[in-house]
Amino acid sequence: MSAERIRVVIADDQELVRAGFAMVIGSQPDMQVVGQAGDGTEAVALAEELRPDVILMDVRMPQMDGLEATKHITATMSGQTHVIILTTFDLDEYVMAAINAGASGFLLKDTEPETLLASIRTVLNGNAIIAPSATKRLIETMMKTGFANGTNSAGAASASYTDPELDDLTDREREVLVEIAHGLSNQEIADKLFISLPTVKTHVAHILSKINARDRVQAVVFAYDNHLV
Repeated sequence: MSAERIRVVIADDQELVRAGFAMVIGSQPDMQVVGQAGDGTEAVALAEELRPDVILMDVRMPQMDGLEATKHITATMSGQTHVIILTTFDLDEYVMAAINAGASGFLLKDTEPETLLASIRTVLNGNAIIAPSATKRLIETMMKTGFANGTNSAGAASASYTDPELDDLTDREREVLVEIAHGLSNQEIADKLFISLPTVKTHVAHILSKINARDRVQAVVFAYDNHLV
């Protein structure tokens, strides 16, 4: 990554919340807050005007909520602007809705500052972040809604259906994909499969490319949708 600072927009309808996040981000030499929005409509406008690297997006906001704003932003600036959903409410429907809207991360507002900062850097590198407290229930929700119960993502019965991209994966890549779906980090995958961390990163990059996944969250959905887990 270049020496340029990570440009962040904060979207939240509470001024004190925005000020708190701005203080944390502003303390970092590699980050800067370039704009703040009080609602979803303003967040979309700032995204189009400023083209930030990352947007911290609240869910419940007036005019347009954060999920709808995220859909607009990811549809027009996919790969350029990454959205991290921040909410007080650790609810299943918000996690799934955030993923469907194209968000690269889902964190609670009481997340430690260090975790928030690390998450901003992580999504900028093309990875996804989900609050640990939400990961287990996310998988349970995916199973209940059919991802691992013989239905495809459209809800049609298809116990034997698999995406053709699955055949493009090597045996090792399938192994790595299964561990991604279990929520393991790259280092944990390396330790479990007795391979080096750079090798894991290479496998992950190849997997995302082969299955046309934007990030690890989409890879998890793919794994469950194709009955690998």
